[in-house]
Amino acid sequence: MQYNSIDPVERIVRMASRGAVVIFSNNSCCMCHAVKRLFSSMGVSPTVYELDQDPKGKEIEVTLARILGNSPSVPVVFVGGKLVGSMDRVMAAHINGTLVPMLKDAGALWL
Repeated sequence: MQYNSIDPVERIVRMASRGAVVIFSNNSCCMCHAVKRLFSSMGVSPTVYELDQDPKGKEIEVTLARILGNSPSVPVVFVGGKLVGSMDRVMAAHINGTLVPMLKDAGALWL
């Protein structure tokens, strides 16, 4: 699908709805690697968009930073098409026990 004529926020919304768990990432980012490992260790197979390998990646990254209020633009996690946030929000949800129910509701986890 071509995203050239789509508003950047709309592009992100569409991309985020393509999987139960969607991660916007960069290959060289250690926090991105850590969040991908977290989901993998839970048995979740996220859809991952490596923005440093996407021709529109920089534009997406700038838009994500704007959506998040200028916190680090990656990693950004969506579960069930809904924004969870960056690494701090994902870890907070994991620690406080709300991440697993979110994953179950999205169909990403069955246990």
